[in-house]
Amino acid sequence: MGDKVRVGVIGAGRIGQIHTENLMYRVPDADVIAIADINQAAAEACAVRLNIPEVTADPQAIFERSDIDAVLICSPTPTHAPQIEAAAAAGKHIFCEKPIALDLDIIDGALAAVEKAGVRLQIGFNRRFDPNFRQVREMIEAGKVGDLHILRFTSRDPAPPPPEYIKASGGLFLDMTIHDFDMARYLTGSEVIEVYAAGGVRIDPAIGAAGDIDTAVVTLRFANDAIGAIDNSRKAVYGYDQRVEVFGSGGAVAVANNTPHNAVYSDVDGVHAAKPLYFFMQRYTQSFVNEMEAFIAAMRDGAPVPVTGADGRAAVVIGLAAWKSYRENRPVKLSEIG
Repeated sequence: MGDKVRVGVIGAGRIGQIHTENLMYRVPDADVIAIADINQAAAEACAVRLNIPEVTADPQAIFERSDIDAVLICSPTPTHAPQIEAAAAAGKHIFCEKPIALDLDIIDGALAAVEKAGVRLQIGFNRRFDPNFRQVREMIEAGKVGDLHILRFTSRDPAPPPPEYIKASGGLFLDMTIHDFDMARYLTGSEVIEVYAAGGVRIDPAIGAAGDIDTAVVTLRFANDAIGAIDNSRKAVYGYDQRVEVFGSGGAVAVANNTPHNAVYSDVDGVHAAKPLYFFMQRYTQSFVNEMEAFIAAMRDGAPVPVTGADGRAAVVIGLAAWKSYRENRPVKLSEIG
């Protein structure tokens, strides 16, 4: 590997463009030299905008290039595991967006291919790289919260996705709440052992018709005896609501929403402040940069990646347990899932 890590990107959609732009303009040790998308027009538009020299409609063309060190898999969920296996077989290091797959056997096959090839795989849980949440983790590790008692996660989107997206997403728990499941493990340093999930369709009947829910509360029990609570909604009319509070024997630490500014105006009608930043592209702008910096640093230095395939699998196990709990209306131990 030369002075720069040479990257090929698969997927020119929203998240693929975010990562590609960060690699090109904000991560100096990376160089994106090719992008692939089955919609070649989308790939060509991205390549023109970001000055990427090569475009293809075939991801295999990325894997076969000897001048590519690592690949970013930003394509739809059903393609993740097959592309991980193809990249591993070609000897490429891999960054893959979550989830690896919606089936544990498929995930295990992809992880086995990575291990056999001896390449490194990082999973795209970008919230671990958010400065606010990282500060919470550091305070917990420093013992400032003491023994953990209660964790509260609020994660609400400003608007629901279209039903066509939901059908292939794995549903609320494997598409949206999966980030909170990963954050729960990341912040506590402890494994979830039991899940109880309640939910319903409170926003859009089309989401229910697609077999999903749009509103949920999930309780978690951890191996260290802490208890967690997650509340999710697909529609918060005031913006992207992302908050965490951790309470323990030594104190509490909380993270509020990011806003465009922190000015507070008071008048006869009340006290007024800015709404939260509208969606994940604005709220997690810095975390996406930090995530790519961490991946490229691991590729350059030969270091372990900060979010492993095992982390990606663990979050899916919790999501599958949540779906089982919701459908059977009972607490579900993760040992029932695998």
